[in-house]
Amino acid sequence: MSTNLRPESMERITTIELAQKFIEEQIAEIRAQVGDKKVLLALSGGVDSSVVAALLIKAIGKQLVCVHVNHGLMRKGESEAVIQMFGKELDANLIYVDATDRFLDLLAGVSEPEKKRKIIGAEFINVFADEARKLEGVSYLAQGTIYPDILESIKAAEGKKAVKSHHNVGGLPEDLQFELVEPIKLLFKDEVRVVGEALGLPHAMVYRQPFPGPGLGVRCLGAITRDRLHALREADAILREEFDNCGLAEKVWQYFIAVPDIKSVGVKDESRYEGWPAIIRAINTKDAMTATIEEIPYDILHKITYRITHEVEGINRVLFDLTPKPIGTIEWE
Repeated sequence: MSTNLRPESMERITTIELAQKFIEEQIAEIRAQVGDKKVLLALSGGVDSSVVAALLIKAIGKQLVCVHVNHGLMRKGESEAVIQMFGKELDANLIYVDATDRFLDLLAGVSEPEKKRKIIGAEFINVFADEARKLEGVSYLAQGTIYPDILESIKAAEGKKAVKSHHNVGGLPEDLQFELVEPIKLLFKDEVRVVGEALGLPHAMVYRQPFPGPGLGVRCLGAITRDRLHALREADAILREEFDNCGLAEKVWQYFIAVPDIKSVGVKDESRYEGWPAIIRAINTKDAMTATIEEIPYDILHKITYRITHEVEGINRVLFDLTPKPIGTIEWE
């Protein structure tokens, strides 16, 4: 497969007017593809799936069934926020599935990043298939795949290795029973946001921080354990709270905590205390293909460090990742 998938004639979507034209074209294409069939949408609540949801609602209305899967790898309060926003405020046709044990049982003991991604991606499809069996006339699976997902999931023509596979590209099984609907697959992240604004989505939703499909599964580095996953979730919540408090949440494109499966010696209550490190990553980018590091003031870093090491059981160090993309990727896995 060639990486030259985006037509050279495709104009960059930088204005509301261009976004409106794109929306009109996609609505027509969706209607032509779907007809009177039902569509399942993988709704994480992030900007990509939210824009796809808005497009599909405009195109096919109640034929859309939004499915939010809690795979146990969400950030603190994430699923509750999705239910509030889409199920109550936007009155979407929403199905909530708590599949925490199902995913974590499959991931137990798995440390290789690509295998973790593929397990999560394949199980997503299994969950959707289970939900589809409860419905009539479902023939399509909608996804918030965007252009960088595709570029990073396929091998370049000169034989370079893929950077990583994405759950909505590389993890799909060959016997997938649904035809895919991917209306934003040729857009970069900044273009998706412009389209979201043109669709009238709330500012907070359009500029919500990106979150990978595998969730905290690729930030709980190595084999996932429930105690380390819990520590990661709590540390990440502290980071997000402090960034909100100091105004960095609007300034930094993506920020998160990664917790590797290593321990170091610390001191707590005058006793030896072995714990994991929490690694802060804060980057800025326009297209997710390259990224620069946001400089965080030391007083903020000190406060975050104090809170995490004093409030989160199991973490005894806080580190700051200074690596741009390339040579690092945005995520650690």
